[in-house]
Amino acid sequence: MRITPQAMLDPASGSSAAGKAMGVTVTGFDAATASDTDIRTIADAVYRDKIVLLKGQDLSPREFLDLGARFGEPVTYYQPMYRHPDLPEIFVSASEDPLAGSSIRTVGGYGVPKTGKFWHADYQFMPEPFSITLIHPQVVPSRNRGTYFIDMGKAYQRLPDDLREAIAGTTSFHSARRYFKIRPEDVYRPIWEVMEDIERETPPVAQPTVFEHPVTGEAVLFISEGFTYAIEGAEDGVLQRLLHETGQLDPDCAHPNIHLQTYEHGDLLIWDNRSLIHRALHTATPEPTVSHRVTVVDEHKLYARAL
Repeated sequence: MRITPQAMLDPASGSSAAGKAMGVTVTGFDAATASDTDIRTIADAVYRDKIVLLKGQDLSPREFLDLGARFGEPVTYYQPMYRHPDLPEIFVSASEDPLAGSSIRTVGGYGVPKTGKFWHADYQFMPEPFSITLIHPQVVPSRNRGTYFIDMGKAYQRLPDDLREAIAGTTSFHSARRYFKIRPEDVYRPIWEVMEDIERETPPVAQPTVFEHPVTGEAVLFISEGFTYAIEGAEDGVLQRLLHETGQLDPDCAHPNIHLQTYEHGDLLIWDNRSLIHRALHTATPEPTVSHRVTVVDEHKLYARAL
């Protein structure tokens, strides 16, 4: 097993660029024969380098789930429409047009199209967000494929001093209400009924705006454009400033904080969900796309302490 730094990409163009990229690439990893030491090495790289790209992985859904379980306890997504029909712990996203004549299905079968096209951390709106996310692309488009990431530890360090001072000791509130995905059964329902469902199933949660990572000790800014709606203890306008300074309001995704992670068939992405936020890069072409996701809670708390 060999671990090497990833090449730097320009998030606006997807081409190589000068500078240090986020994450590492791993070659020679075999999920079937990986030792506990191998898994610990990968996990350490996830915490340290934020993104690990495993090359040459051709795993069945069962094998993928088994691999994910070696990093923590898999969590089944709370909405059934995202779940794999045979392995509910696997979250499925797919393009709007499934492959003709194949078993790949979207809404009404399994999988939801156009998921995650906004900045967020997975399950940030829940009391216990995921620790680690694993993505195994199944059907990969020929172009416009990938995921954008922002390292919220580094983004915090790059904030102006006055903004860091403004959020010290504050609490942020998160909710799924802004980007709640309408379910098939919601069609023709009054919107107030849908909103009541959202508030009942996923009531707002509070977390420290900045916390200490339980493994690395890094200060992490835990907010996102998708799920964070208020900061208690901060003046009006601070949340918008934070979103702007970290790059989450950049419509071109060209902000220096933004990393574009591309992938190809056989790749498997693992990332630190505590310190990264991400958003999908959806293809504008009619090519089908399908990805499987496993999300786990590891042995550590979400954070060591609030900052």
